Amino acid sequence: MKPAELAIASLATAQELLLEPYGLSEHHLHRALSDIFAHKVDFADLYFQYTRSEAWSLDEGIVKSGSFSIDQGVGVRAVSGEKTAFAYSDVLSPQALHEAAITTRAIARAGQSAKTKLALSPALAVPPKCLYGDFDPIAALTAQQKVDLLGRVEAMARKRDSRVIQVMASLAGEYDVVMVLRSDGLMAADIRPLVRLSVTVIAEHNGRREQGSSGGGGRLDLSMFTDRLIEHYVEEAVHQAIVNLDARPAPAGTMPVVLGPGWPGVLLHEAVGHGLEGDFNRKGSSAFSGRIGEQVAAKGVTVVDDGTLKDRRGSLNVDDEGHGTQCNVLIEDGILRGYIQDSLNARLMKVAPTGNGRRESYAHLPMPRMTNTYMLSGKDDPQEIIASLDRGLYAVNFGGGQVDITSGKFVFSASEAYWVEHGKIQYPVKGATIIGNGPDALTRVTMIGNDLALDSGVGTCGKEGQSVPVGVGQPTLRIESLTVGGTAS
Repeated sequence: MKPAELAIASLATAQELLLEPYGLSEHHLHRALSDIFAHKVDFADLYFQYTRSEAWSLDEGIVKSGSFSIDQGVGVRAVSGEKTAFAYSDVLSPQALHEAAITTRAIARAGQSAKTKLALSPALAVPPKCLYGDFDPIAALTAQQKVDLLGRVEAMARKRDSRVIQVMASLAGEYDVVMVLRSDGLMAADIRPLVRLSVTVIAEHNGRREQGSSGGGGRLDLSMFTDRLIEHYVEEAVHQAIVNLDARPAPAGTMPVVLGPGWPGVLLHEAVGHGLEGDFNRKGSSAFSGRIGEQVAAKGVTVVDDGTLKDRRGSLNVDDEGHGTQCNVLIEDGILRGYIQDSLNARLMKVAPTGNGRRESYAHLPMPRMTNTYMLSGKDDPQEIIASLDRGLYAVNFGGGQVDITSGKFVFSASEAYWVEHGKIQYPVKGATIIGNGPDALTRVTMIGNDLALDSGVGTCGKEGQSVPVGVGQPTLRIESLTVGGTAS
């Protein structure tokens, strides 16, 4: 489907789901915006959303839960200078929309500025690319097929290794339809499929138990989970658990660390990506504030946020403000080039929006948020990077972590890691935590692999209580000096 055709089809579906059943028309939408503009505001928008989601989970060979939900509503926003007024309703009707608009107008009175003319003839936003289809991903499989899929996960995991004593798996799908009408006359709609399969196994040997996890997904339908792909996820989860059965306590101290490709990019996302979001930099609370054009990373380090990757979890045809997504170069060869922006912070910083205005739902305000954030490949052979370690840690996968945006300090736990001496992997280690400072760590990158990989499609990013799907990635990296917290005596 061409972008223009997709835009028209998405708008028709959005109107069919969000307007027509409730007696709403474009007249009611324009009336709501006019109600807001009875007072002086700079900008206003209406954000309609319909979400149908489903989730199934398996534990101990039994599908123990299945859930199905539908949520819909409208968020009404008015912006005046730096002030934002917002109201939302989970009831869709002309009266509910009118009341939300009046409430927003009342909240907005305190922050008046120059009045902007309201555009009454909307123009349909056409996305630059068609990144995914406009289908219902949940409908690709019947209920029985979903149960059978989870059963195959259980069987594959137990067959792979006799030490697997427990298998947990979950399957989720979401059909999300959004529509935005802005006071500048732009109307946008998007249909966003999203699926995910998660696998966790517990293995036991000689009284010791360890856990391994894997999974993936994207903006496809549930039929993406073929037996071959399921087996890949199972193999990864079982491998991680079995490796950790033999893991020794991790050494502690300051040392060079090699990060594996793909999911370890979550460290880049947390420790650097959040610090490059426009709101933190406008307020001066990021370690990167006011540093555009400066060397903030080692030469060779290029970081992008790219919302235009086909079928990826973090990709969007248009963001939640109707702007087309794009590939934003944030750091180029070590030089800070820009931040990611929503419309509010872009206007206040006198730059263009970057297609990163995102919100969890109609009940939330948009903020500058990441889409798919990753570091580009370098020229080094990954095996040579590992061989370059005299004594150090090779972290293949990460679990949870924390970061302080203002200072850039981070702490991450490694879920799969190995101790390396004289360029050779010696043994797996357990209990390793990686401690450092994001901006400082970027300056300590000394080798960049030629093996860029993106995560398998499991990432969810939290910010100010809102969660959105994202992607991460990176090639194999050597960082010259990080603090490793370990449990070895």
